[in-house]
Amino acid sequence: MRIVWRGLRDRTQRERWHERVGWYRGPLPADAIWVHAVSVGESMAAVPLVRALRQAWPEQPVVVTTTTATGAATVTRMLGDSVTHCFFPYDLPWILQRFLRRVRPRGLLLLETELWPNTLRSCRRAGVPVLLVNARLSPRSLRGYRLLSPLSRAVVRDIDCIAAQGQRDADRFFELGAAPGQVCVTGSLKFDLIPPPSLREQAEVLRRELGINRPIVMLGSTRDGEEALLLDAIERLREEFAQLLVVVAPRHPDRFDEVAGLLEGAGHRLARFSRGRGCAPEHSAYLLDAMGELLRFYAAADIAYVGGSLLPYGGHNVLEPASVGIPILCGPYTHNFAEICQMLIGAGALEVVHDADDFVAAAQRWLRDSNERDRVGLRGQALVHEHRGATRRTMDLIEAHLGAPDAVAGR
Repeated sequence: MRIVWRGLRDRTQRERWHERVGWYRGPLPADAIWVHAVSVGESMAAVPLVRALRQAWPEQPVVVTTTTATGAATVTRMLGDSVTHCFFPYDLPWILQRFLRRVRPRGLLLLETELWPNTLRSCRRAGVPVLLVNARLSPRSLRGYRLLSPLSRAVVRDIDCIAAQGQRDADRFFELGAAPGQVCVTGSLKFDLIPPPSLREQAEVLRRELGINRPIVMLGSTRDGEEALLLDAIERLREEFAQLLVVVAPRHPDRFDEVAGLLEGAGHRLARFSRGRGCAPEHSAYLLDAMGELLRFYAAADIAYVGGSLLPYGGHNVLEPASVGIPILCGPYTHNFAEICQMLIGAGALEVVHDADDFVAAAQRWLRDSNERDRVGLRGQALVHEHRGATRRTMDLIEAHLGAPDAVAGR
């Protein structure tokens, strides 16, 4: 039923359903490093690590699995044919055995919080080392896993190495049952996703298309219910900044049309990226209804709000706007990025807003004073630069568990 439901919702899932049950029509490289990244956020975090793997071990094939079609699209766009992509097999023993026989992975790198009992146990039995990299564990997830404490402890012990994003994450894995020598702190891989050199030029071109003299507020990765809460704040800002353009980028593609209707229903003249007609002065809202464009639009904006945070979704990647040097707003629900948000708050690069009043007050302050806006943005950018290095530290762990590059070449 799950396959049927996903197929009805998404064409890619419908056409490639057989991969979820371990049947693959095309060739899969054997003796590959298997990297699993569930969706867009994890896939983006995997990019610097996979690129480092390909550079250090150019003869080593890499298979990347994702759970979602948007994750698959991210892998294809960012990594191209340097890796082989397929969908993650269901966590059932007979399906996993079929996959493991086909790929015979040299090792499995799981991104963030992917604790699949049968996957881990099957890898253990097959002698496949498993590393949980860029690992995080929120208080909410810890409480959930604790409900199945004996099973959770056994699952965690099937992981060879846990490379945690921060000390709080490491401590939670210890609480879950990880052994003392099993966990280390490497930092977040997302600090290492460096914007392309051409991004500044791309942003300048985009800014001219959107309106070079207009203030632009970017609402990125918004979730169901958030846009309605923020529209009042946007209207109040337009009382002072009449030419303000709000750019809305919903997190999930299946909400694009819904959000378009919401914006038009609120009286906005709407332009849509997918229609390719540009943005005229009379447009007050712009819908970014495409994947893979978020960073470019952040770079062209004056202020970014990072979604999934005004309502209890847990927040999304605040490092993207920080990396391009713009001030950041987010709501109070940021448990997916708790430590990173605290770092940005401490640096004076991010402000937490609880409602429309907070949003308006912060946005007004930054829109009125371009010098202050630039200072705040540069603080975030400096913090990103300061904390890079997780990829190198993670590569050291991979080499320790899978062998040095020379060993790979000699296999």
